[in-house]
Amino acid sequence: MYDSLKKYCADFHLFVFAFNDRCYEILTSLHLEKITVISLKEFEDAALLKIKPTRTKAEYCWTCTPSTILFIINNYHVDNCTYIDSDLFFFSSPQILMDEMGDHSILITPHRYTIKYDQSKKSGIYCVQFVVFKNDENALKALKWWRNACLEWCFNRFEAGKFGDQKYLDDWTERFDGVYVSENLGAGVAPWNMQQYIFSKTKDAIVGTEIVTGNTFDVIFFHFHSFTFVTPSFFSPRPYYERNKSAIDLLFNPYRGKIISIRTQFLSINESEVYLSGFNKYKYLIEIFLRRGFKEIHNIKLLHK
Repeated sequence: MYDSLKKYCADFHLFVFAFNDRCYEILTSLHLEKITVISLKEFEDAALLKIKPTRTKAEYCWTCTPSTILFIINNYHVDNCTYIDSDLFFFSSPQILMDEMGDHSILITPHRYTIKYDQSKKSGIYCVQFVVFKNDENALKALKWWRNACLEWCFNRFEAGKFGDQKYLDDWTERFDGVYVSENLGAGVAPWNMQQYIFSKTKDAIVGTEIVTGNTFDVIFFHFHSFTFVTPSFFSPRPYYERNKSAIDLLFNPYRGKIISIRTQFLSINESEVYLSGFNKYKYLIEIFLRRGFKEIHNIKLLHK
């Protein structure tokens, strides 16, 4: 994600919240010029530490979402702060989204579910993936409300109209002033909506074409939700979402290649040996996948001797 931002966005600074010591050690050792790494020791306050034992690791990460944004605004005094999921990959500059929101205080992005995968009733209308907050009264009011709501309840289940940190956004356009919903189809292309598009490549961009209308758009970022490696080199959808060849070739394969490149560059010899030691187990899992009819384990042919 960082490298894709560097490629397309000239002016940004990434604040990374490291939720374990190993993550903090690796990222700080890289001395990346546009990254500030923040440890849990720096970030966690009494309110977060109090509820931490009541949440799973994933639930605690979700609980912390609004707190991370408030932390940056309060401690680094930025004009605006954008929450970005770590599994986003950029294919063009997000500046167009900043321009789109104009004078509004908050920008949120819809899931835009394909009908067959519509989970809006349980998972929410909007996706906590790319959320922009300006340092103004409207945004701070929403952020403080969201933080308090997540401290009170943030779990990996649907309950009383809530799910994680995400369902809270459903009524923001009515609850708070200055909330803008992005209309750009390129913001938040994801496994649950990509069936609506065919993708092609131009000199400067990956272009999506909406199948129903024929409207075109530049893909700004893709959300690689649950992108799963079943071996050190081969990936499979989990959960399964239908995808076409253009999505595999132009979106998934570049992302897979980038991850493999980073692993090759930064894993130590010992770490690589440990990682590869389970390879026979992975080969067995692939055989099981194939027997059960899973057809999208990519580059499988490279396994054959």
